[in-house]
Amino acid sequence: MILLLIIRFIPLLLANQDIAPQVDSTQPSTTIPGDIVLGGLFPVHARGEKQPCGQKIYHRGIQRMEAMMFAIERINADPTILSNITIGAHIVDTCSQETYALNQSLQFVRVSALNTMDTSIFECQDHSIPRPKNNYSGPVFGVVGGSYSSVSIQVANLLTLFQIPQISPASTAKALSDKNRFKYFARTVPPDSYQSSVLVDIIKSVNWSYISTVYSEGSYGEYGIEIFHKEATERSVCIATAEKVSSSADDKEFDNIIIKLKKKSNARGVVLFTRAEDARQILLAAKRANATRYFYWVASDGWGKQQKLLEGVEDVAEGSITVELQSTHIPDFDMYMMSLTPEENKKNPWFEQYWEDFFQCTLEKNLPLETDVTLNVCNEDLRLTVEYGYEQESKVQFVVDAVYAFALALDKLNKDVCKDYDQLTVCPSMTQYSGADFYQNYILDLNFTDLVGSPVKFDKSGDGLARYDILNYQRLPNSSGHHYKVVGKWFNFLELNYEDLIFDHNLSGTPMSVCSLPCEVGMIKKQQGDTCCWICDKCEEYEYVYDEVTCKDCGPGNWPYPNKTSCYELEYEYVRWNSYYGLGAAAFSCLGIITTLIVIGLFIKHNDTPLVRASGRELSYMLLFGILVCYLNTFALLAKPSVYVCFTQRVGVGLGFSIIYGALLTKTNRISRIFDSASKSAKRPRFISPKSQVIITLLLISIQLIITVAYMIVDPPGAKLYFPSRKTAVLKCKIQGTSFICSQLYNMLLITTCTIYAVKTRKIPENFNESKFIGFTMYTTCIIWLAFMPIYFGTGHTNETQITTLCVATSMNATVALVCLYSPKVYIILFHPDKNVRKLTMNSATNKKYAAQPSTSYATSSISMKGTPGEAIPMEKVGAATPSRSSCAGVQTDPQESAEPSDAISLL
Repeated sequence: MILLLIIRFIPLLLANQDIAPQVDSTQPSTTIPGDIVLGGLFPVHARGEKQPCGQKIYHRGIQRMEAMMFAIERINADPTILSNITIGAHIVDTCSQETYALNQSLQFVRVSALNTMDTSIFECQDHSIPRPKNNYSGPVFGVVGGSYSSVSIQVANLLTLFQIPQISPASTAKALSDKNRFKYFARTVPPDSYQSSVLVDIIKSVNWSYISTVYSEGSYGEYGIEIFHKEATERSVCIATAEKVSSSADDKEFDNIIIKLKKKSNARGVVLFTRAEDARQILLAAKRANATRYFYWVASDGWGKQQKLLEGVEDVAEGSITVELQSTHIPDFDMYMMSLTPEENKKNPWFEQYWEDFFQCTLEKNLPLETDVTLNVCNEDLRLTVEYGYEQESKVQFVVDAVYAFALALDKLNKDVCKDYDQLTVCPSMTQYSGADFYQNYILDLNFTDLVGSPVKFDKSGDGLARYDILNYQRLPNSSGHHYKVVGKWFNFLELNYEDLIFDHNLSGTPMSVCSLPCEVGMIKKQQGDTCCWICDKCEEYEYVYDEVTCKDCGPGNWPYPNKTSCYELEYEYVRWNSYYGLGAAAFSCLGIITTLIVIGLFIKHNDTPLVRASGRELSYMLLFGILVCYLNTFALLAKPSVYVCFTQRVGVGLGFSIIYGALLTKTNRISRIFDSASKSAKRPRFISPKSQVIITLLLISIQLIITVAYMIVDPPGAKLYFPSRKTAVLKCKIQGTSFICSQLYNMLLITTCTIYAVKTRKIPENFNESKFIGFTMYTTCIIWLAFMPIYFGTGHTNETQITTLCVATSMNATVALVCLYSPKVYIILFHPDKNVRKLTMNSATNKKYAAQPSTSYATSSISMKGTPGEAIPMEKVGAATPSRSSCAGVQTDPQESAEPSDAISLL
């Protein structure tokens, strides 16, 4: 069946003009005789404009072709490989064109088909056995080539039909890894998917995010750039424009490409995924457009490290980064090339043309008979040496590896299937062995070390190992010349030596290729169409940069770090002891506490003196305790807020005030009731004894305590963070300013009532003038409270000021009571102890005021400190019918209620 297919298929291929242009069957090719023949496909010439092949010869094509012949010579000379079996070659020129290459490949198919046919099906008229012509090579076991991916794809489609294995030393298109389409294709190079990754790694490593791309028409450029675009997009690299170079591009098309690239002025980096000749035309167009050093080129291995490609455009290409498959020079091949001359190298029909083009001379035998032009005749001593510009082409190693791969696979096959064959030729089992099995069982199973020590093996898709050199085209130091310098390598990941990388000898550092500059700290991107183009928008001062396009609020109590990448918890504020506010309030309070304790100490020391006894000791000590509590409240207010501190604040502030004003209210109420009662009857008022006064005061204080406890049940005390501004966190007790004032309404009621009584008793006799001091205390207290409230509420946004205001106001209220009520007594105790004695007298003012009162009036006597108003002591009712007018009256004490000085109506 396969035989019939071959017989029918070959004439169709040869006759079908649509598949390939008709070519001359005598088109030069080279044939090396051998027992086993390998086909060779190399781009010796450039494509022609009106004919398949052009006149331009590619030096790399010649080197690759010679590399195959060099490898075959070494293998045939090696007794360990295919002993007694020689390898031959049938090498053709693809002319860098896929359709022409397909036509040339028919020679391999035809030769293989004819050599494997059963000759019994043919009959000669002379009854002789049919045989091929002498110039036909033996059966083709495999093909080395082609170079361009587009060529390899076309040829692989053909060779797959005939199960002929193919190993390419240069084709890198990803499509060739598809085993469903190309079942018998392998390569000693990796697919472009790796190279695309390398190019993206380079772009990212130099921090470019906005680039343009240029790619060649065909599988190499189109497949390669497709993978590059996909991976670049995934890694946040934007493509400004992607320009395709058609296979028939002329200078005008290249000029238009440069114009389009220049329109994207921010995309200074340009990736070239092109064939070598297209890369050169791009550089020439850039030179015509005066775009030298305008673009920074990053090129695939289509450009690689070819020197000849850059002749005349060195300045345009300076600073370019290129990717080249990691290869090692084969010293023996250089020696082989140095030994070649046109006279001796007859195997290569294109070598004379290569020689003349390389040395820019004309061989003597090729001189025209008549010419008006002086021609440069080639010297017989010329050799392909470094001094003349020879450099080993980068794919030579991979061509040699491909030939050795076939040879080693054939050697293993020969040892397996020809064990019992004793002839010195290829055994029939080997020639008839399936190409599919040969590829699968022998070629893909290879794993060997090549001539320069590099490992060679194929993966399940037939692809070679991915190793790349990263090259930088640089100006030579102190010279106008240029060279390629290896600045990095890639094997699974990129290793780049940034110190050796030079984009422009006039520029230090790495040039930029971005649509928009990176945003500053604390700013995010606002996209404008392309993902790489944006404007920068500043985050609010309380926000941090969550990602490149999002600001996020740090939230109350938090603030972003200076770099705006995250937030930290604000240090919360409260009045600290070492602050000016805290020190001032505490100092004032300490002074008050010390003074209060001194007064208490003096009163205790002189507890039994007339003055202290006349002051109403019980209420005086309660009043002093209330003053002390008010001073101590400062420390509770200044302490770091906590549940216990806030509990103390709520209880302490209200308690201190209620003790002071409860005691004062009791005093003023007692004075008022006594004098009101005395003006109406001689009956003694109720509840004016010391015990009654203490009980009344305690009842007044308990009301405040009940209010405070009830309020704490409704709203338990505790510390809470407040945020008066986004950058401020204040730790204070969990109570609002209005709630605090409401909790003090009862104390305000006490103050108001006490003030009313103070006003009411302001005109009593001067011997009872303590009401005058109580009045002055209450007037001053009202002024302090009236001044305190607007300040307290007006400074609600400043915790330190508000707390300090409350501390000072509390201490000032205590100070007013302490100074106004106790300073006269302390003065007498300390400086006039002679006045602190008992003396009975009747104040003249009292006589005058009460002379007209009824005989049932409530008589009084007084203890007078000389020159100082004394405390009136209630005595027994006097039953005189008429008021006494004497300056002195006899006093008789009621046996039921002694006239102790502690029963004083008023105190000084």
